Amino acid sequence: MLAAQRRDLLLARLRSEGRIVAKDMADELGVSEDSVRRDLRDLAAAGLCQRVYGGALPVSPAIADVAGREHVEPGSKARVAHIAARLVTPGSTAILDGGTTALAVVRTLPLDLTATVVTHSPSVAAALVDHRDVEVFLLGGRLFKHSLVTCGAAAVEAAQAVTADVFLLGVTGVHHEAGLTTGDADEAAMKRALSRRAADTYVLASAEKIGAASRFAVLPLAEVTGIVTDADPAAPAVRELVAAGVQLVT
Repeated sequence: MLAAQRRDLLLARLRSEGRIVAKDMADELGVSEDSVRRDLRDLAAAGLCQRVYGGALPVSPAIADVAGREHVEPGSKARVAHIAARLVTPGSTAILDGGTTALAVVRTLPLDLTATVVTHSPSVAAALVDHRDVEVFLLGGRLFKHSLVTCGAAAVEAAQAVTADVFLLGVTGVHHEAGLTTGDADEAAMKRALSRRAADTYVLASAEKIGAASRFAVLPLAEVTGIVTDADPAAPAVRELVAAGVQLVT
């Protein structure tokens, strides 16, 4: 089998099974494990998979910039937002992450809601202008233009002054082994800092993020309260999350 044929097979296996174990594929194809690893490196360099220890996982389509993500699963994001908006209760203090799903949550919040919202997303803060009884606190810092959120040392320090009831966390990948991941190291650190300031952390996980992974770890699954998703409960990746003890909010 030519290398190009092997890579096509690896991509097909990723789509059908949601993961590749390099040793198992090497045995199945009758090639060395090094050959499979080289193929996975080439696929990862092309942005077609996310390499992990021992193999690879599907790459998350949510690693695109904000403009690109607007067109990824908008219906799924709207359904997740409808569920997650119920977690922002009257009189509570909520931290909202940045991203397109968080913006969808803001659009779902009742205009007469009385609450406090803390965010490091200028877009989320601006979207709350018409919520007259929502007090908005925008955390400053270096603007990460890819995701339109602040991060870095100044933003992490500003987060230390916050105490919240709930944090609605956005990530690009949710996987039962890789945990919660995103595409930038500083953004991952900011998300961890915000999670530590809330009593409960819920993950906003539209369907395309389930079973996928990105380069940088945010949190292990055990450190969040639940995952808000509209993904098919019968999907293998969802069943694996449930088997790992994750609470799904659907």
